[in-house]
Amino acid sequence: MRFVFAGQVVEWRGPAPYYFVPVPDDECADIREVAAMATYGWGVIPVEARVGAATFETSLFPKDGGYLLPLKSVVRKAEGLSVGDGVTVEMTVRLR
Repeated sequence: MRFVFAGQVVEWRGPAPYYFVPVPDDECADIREVAAMATYGWGVIPVEARVGAATFETSLFPKDGGYLLPLKSVVRKAEGLSVGDGVTVEMTVRLR
């Protein structure tokens, strides 16, 4: 399953700050349809993503009925991203 969407970088402050791009509702609905075939536990969904020139593997985090795409520090630094920046995400859900 492949998606392309736009979003804004958001921050979640826990013991350390984490940065995410929320997945839009329409894409979340499609992901939920295949979640059982993709998840490896706790509702996380493995994906390969591309933001700018950076390609990386991670897992979507479930949050309030939707999903958040984590942005690794190396990706944020390479692309010069900070909170509130708009990004275009290319993402493929990795099915088992």
